[in-house]
Amino acid sequence: MPAFKINTERDQLTVDRLAERFGADSLTHERLYDTLCFTVPREKVHDVLAFLRDELDFHFLTSLCGMHFPGEELELGTVYFLHNMRLGHRIRVKTRIPIKEPKLPTVTDLWPTANWMERETWDFFGIQFTGHPNLKRILNMEDFPAFPLRKDYPLEDPTREDKDNTFFGR
Repeated sequence: MPAFKINTERDQLTVDRLAERFGADSLTHERLYDTLCFTVPREKVHDVLAFLRDELDFHFLTSLCGMHFPGEELELGTVYFLHNMRLGHRIRVKTRIPIKEPKLPTVTDLWPTANWMERETWDFFGIQFTGHPNLKRILNMEDFPAFPLRKDYPLEDPTREDKDNTFFGR
């Protein structure tokens, strides 16, 4: 038995309300496994998230994380995992951005807990959250020159001289 019941009626209500408010052509949606997932343009992501929180009771930001798709036009992205605890309804909201302009609006004004999640996403993917109250690295050194969860980050430090490659089959 699944941990929570999939309610297509609730999903359809969410789709309809978002389409009514933002236009059916500006948002796409799909079901990925057991979760309804919306893809939103960068320009509308804050407004959509505010609407979901204020009008549809998605008051809990479960998580927020970055994505990297090398070689695609919109190479970076962010996923917001939202939960309506009263109804037991979960959704995902994704947005994609170009790597040359990795900026999204902060959602710390909607969910203060986004503070550390956005800092972690900045630290590991290089996505800047405009309006964030304290956007600085959270786990890496402040002067660290790269973003280690991007797929173009080297798995090994090419400058190391203390490693004997014969132990690694090379």
